[in-house]
Amino acid sequence: MTTTTTRSTTKPRWKPDDCDGRRPAGVAQGPATVRHARNPRRSPRPGHGGELGHLDFLQVLCQDEITRRETVAFQRRLHRAKFEQQVTLEEFDFTASSKLPAAQIRDLGALRWLHAGESVILFGPVGVGKTHIAQALGHLAVRQGAHVRFAKTSRILDDLAGGHADRTWEKRVRELVRPDVLILDDFAMRQLSAAQADDLYELVSERQGRSMIITSNRAPSDWYPLFPNPVVAESLLDRLINTSHQVIMNGPSYRPNKRPRNPTDKTK
Repeated sequence: MTTTTTRSTTKPRWKPDDCDGRRPAGVAQGPATVRHARNPRRSPRPGHGGELGHLDFLQVLCQDEITRRETVAFQRRLHRAKFEQQVTLEEFDFTASSKLPAAQIRDLGALRWLHAGESVILFGPVGVGKTHIAQALGHLAVRQGAHVRFAKTSRILDDLAGGHADRTWEKRVRELVRPDVLILDDFAMRQLSAAQADDLYELVSERQGRSMIITSNRAPSDWYPLFPNPVVAESLLDRLINTSHQVIMNGPSYRPNKRPRNPTDKTK
């Protein structure tokens, strides 16, 4: 049995934080401002006395406070994202394999998908850098003011199962719906139980219009048999796949290159 869903027209709720680098009216920035702030009595414009110098000094103080608040907010969002590693796109070795879609990945770094409330699916064999790219895109989103949450899919399912046991399921789902970007790592690793499939369906449905990043060793077309109920599978995956940018990551694993070398080994 096949169900047909209509793509949501829900307007994405994400927008950059208020602390996005904008300065209050009249707040200046630049070397001249800093220079005159060092000597509040000095006026950059002759004939205006000392008052303008004091204003410049106040403007620098305001800018310093804005910068401090931006830094604190960024660190708070970064902590709440719970990344396994803080990695960036700049650190990724796109030369490791000619099969990697470098142009497509860099284009995703513009975050247009986030502004549109769309998702990203990264799939391919083990060790090609899917988790790195997922966390790097999440890091970019954090830098742009978005709230991000990273987690292994298995841990998310275990957490929701615990919610059924202690009657906190709705609270736990709300915590997963709240972030602007939810990253599910190692999606579709194994067969799902009926309860797990239902939990995933509810989570994806509640997050409709909000972005997700998913990594998987399987192609999306191979996810369907993992669901015990084909109706649930069709409905869930239709919502997820048809609103996502799919990135095929191929090539050899780069993990052996990161393996620690034995000091006794001779370099050839």
